[in-house]
Amino acid sequence: MSKILIIEDEAAIRRVLKKIISEENDSYQVEEAEDGLIGLEMITKSDYDLVLCDIKMPKMDGMEVLEKAKKIKSEIPIVMISGHGDLDIAVSAMRLGAFDYISKPPDLNRLLNTVRNALDRKELVVENKILKKKVSKKYEMVGDSGAISHIKSMIEKVAPTDARVFITGPNGTGKEIVAHWLHEKSERRKGPMIEVNCAAIPSELIESELFGHVKGSFTGANKDRAGKFEAANRGTIFLDEIGDMSLSAQAKVLRALQENKIARVGSDKDIKVDVRVIAATNKDLKKEIEAGNFREDLYHRLAVILIKVPALNERREDIPLLINFFAQQIAAEQGTAIKSFSKKAIELLQNYDWTGNIRELRNVVERLIILGEKEISENDVKLFASK
Repeated sequence: MSKILIIEDEAAIRRVLKKIISEENDSYQVEEAEDGLIGLEMITKSDYDLVLCDIKMPKMDGMEVLEKAKKIKSEIPIVMISGHGDLDIAVSAMRLGAFDYISKPPDLNRLLNTVRNALDRKELVVENKILKKKVSKKYEMVGDSGAISHIKSMIEKVAPTDARVFITGPNGTGKEIVAHWLHEKSERRKGPMIEVNCAAIPSELIESELFGHVKGSFTGANKDRAGKFEAANRGTIFLDEIGDMSLSAQAKVLRALQENKIARVGSDKDIKVDVRVIAATNKDLKKEIEAGNFREDLYHRLAVILIKVPALNERREDIPLLINFFAQQIAAEQGTAIKSFSKKAIELLQNYDWTGNIRELRNVVERLIILGEKEISENDVKLFASK
């Protein structure tokens, strides 16, 4: 059910607007306010999906209501209504964040279309917020060990800049979590975060994947296609497992970093891109450089800031926190009650050799939650956590 507020000092107009909107959809809950002051108070105390607000009103005019309401609840779409078809007022209203501006008397179809569009947009904003919360929760950094505290501190300093970051560490340690945190805390967070697993893409396709291609540039290229760098424009691209990238693709990435432009495969036309690059690998790139598998000039372009993610065996003090975090996460995913772990069970898990790092720990926690008792015991760990 959508909740709509009409702020209008003329009772007759309020009644007409309410009748039109209510008849359009009987699930709409329409409330009224007779002036701007009352309307703003109602917005403050209640959650509305849409506000229709007159401009010329006593006590507080509509422009002031708009400005103050947007500061209180920025996501509410507000449609301004005025009997004066003044273009300057309309422009001012839109600059202050109005969803739309309608002149009196309102055209019926235009009014109803605006109401539908505004409610659709509100629903989309809410869905995006929920999704962002889920994403940020998924990529939450858990732990208060010295190593993790140091990484968090580095992220706080580095994220607001456009400095390139190179993340190293064994498989399963959470390098992608560091990359997502860097993006979420950056000025680019409203832009896209594009991930590329360089190890998962065949070497003959990596250039097309990163830079796109034009129709006919190779067998199977049936139409023009944008690459990941274009998709990440004004945002962040995360090149995971970059140590597995072919040398020819490395040369193109180097050019993109040097000149902020790319060319699609099969084209000589340059495309400007504004992208922050974060890269990661589990390989020793200095050895790869010596072996001729990785370009030294590219390494130095990427490694402006170095962040090393430690193996789980190097931060065992974080294991109790991680167990609790995963237990809550898994219970939410499965729609079940959260299971607790006994002190002995946690101590036993802390002493395991976690060669698969955090990824392995999560799998073990999930297995124990599925197979173990209401409280996971030391015996459950011995039975079900063995490798």
